[in-house]
Order: sequence, then structure tokens, then C-alpha cells
Amino acid sequence: MTYADRLAAVKSHYPFEEWSEKFYPDENDIGGLDQYSPENCEAATDIINELIDGLQRAGENAEEATKLALFETAVKAYNGMNEEIAGFIETAEREDLCDLFDMITVAAGLEPEDYADGDGITDLWREW
Repeated sequence: MTYADRLAAVKSHYPFEEWSEKFYPDENDIGGLDQYSPENCEAATDIINELIDGLQRAGENAEEATKLALFETAVKAYNGMNEEIAGFIETAEREDLCDLFDMITVAAGLEPEDYADGDGITDLWREW
């Protein structure tokens, strides 16, 4: 499997549609959590898509610093999103995102345990 294919394969593990389906109300449900609206979940998807696209453009042999800069941008985008949308990244969502970032880290040819004392690349910048 090529580098680009490994990165693209991660997209099958996106949790965002599941968040929206699980927590956002439909027309028959007066409950639900508005922070998981389709629009917000689409914005969350876009952040990861931009990361993957950037890593693909940079290429497998890009310097580690180049790849890290792309991860930093994505993690900080989620920091901003979580600040703007109260309750968007709670415990389960944090775990989903960290797992997803770990998958992308591996697909990008890096090892999650090499960052933040083994806690993964997100822990270098995340506030959630």
C-alpha cells in the first residue's frame, strides 16, 4: 500500500458522522446535543481532511518537522473549535480524536509513542 493510500485509508475510521447520528436530534427528537450538528461535524471532518491532504502533498519523505507542523495546525484547529463550541470534545470524543491522530501518525510514517512522553502527537498541543 502506498503512503497516500495508507493516509486515505484512515478516512474509514472517522467518528464524526457517528457523533452527529448518535447525539444530534432528528425531527422527532426534542433532545440531543446541538454541538454535534451536521455542520459542526463537517467542520471537524474538514480539519482532518486538510491534515491528510497536507501530509499527502508533503510526501512520505518529508522531514519530520514538516509533518509535525501539519499535525500542530490540525490539533490547534480542534482547540479553537472546542473553545468556540462548548462541550464539543468531551471524554469519548477526545479518545476518538486521539485514536484517529495516532492512526494518521502511523500512516505518515511516525510513531505515536515518540511524542509527549509516549502519550501521542496530540498531547504536544491539545487543550481538550
